[in-house]
Amino acid sequence: MTTASLLDGFLDALLPLRPRAVWAHGSLAGGDYQEGRSDLDLIAVLPGPLGPRQAWRIAALHAGLRRRPLAAKLHCSYLTPAALDDPDRPHLTWAHGGLLRRPVTPVTRRELHDFGRVLYGEPPAVLLPPVVEGRLRDFVVRDQRDFWRPAVDKARLWRQDVWVDLGLLTFARATVTLRDGRLVSKREALAELPGLGAPAEVVADIARRRYEDPAPAPAGQDWLTRRADAARAFLGPAIDALVAGAG
Repeated sequence: MTTASLLDGFLDALLPLRPRAVWAHGSLAGGDYQEGRSDLDLIAVLPGPLGPRQAWRIAALHAGLRRRPLAAKLHCSYLTPAALDDPDRPHLTWAHGGLLRRPVTPVTRRELHDFGRVLYGEPPAVLLPPVVEGRLRDFVVRDQRDFWRPAVDKARLWRQDVWVDLGLLTFARATVTLRDGRLVSKREALAELPGLGAPAEVVADIARRRYEDPAPAPAGQDWLTRRADAARAFLGPAIDALVAGAG
């Protein structure tokens, strides 16, 4: 009910901006949403253009929601009908407590077409161009090669839960996409990891923190160090092999 209440409040606040559509992707759309743990990943299509005045109104909208439970986990990219067709174009986005610009990636676009959840207005198939298969594969390879592989070498990052979780789960999801041409949820990706050679204790740690109720207590420093070393030792060679195998 907390999630539903937040989404209702968000839609009510957004209506004065005359949205064409509001969609959910990620865990909320894919059936793997964990209230209080998962992000709320949204896309809103507004009439546009989105100049400084509209950006100010969007920031004020999110500021008005900040006291609601889970509001910090609500992220939304704002698109216009004239700017829907370029996966590399950055769009105004509210995330992590502020406005920034970032693209709506081919993975997100495919999620929206395959299982996007319509919260308001028109469905993705009406407004959003389909994702060409080669473009999805190219993005997945580039993301693993150019973002995740260099990140593996930054040891300090991997003491944080978010890097361990996203690093391993994104690798597993990329593997399935390149192998089978489909997208999978984080829960499905977690089930893939043992077969890909991921360290069992790290996989079990991710599962506990994502799905155990109540969530486990924060881990000690010795475990964080051991987990970071194990995650990096697995991911470095695994990403190299995945990228090499993709040609």
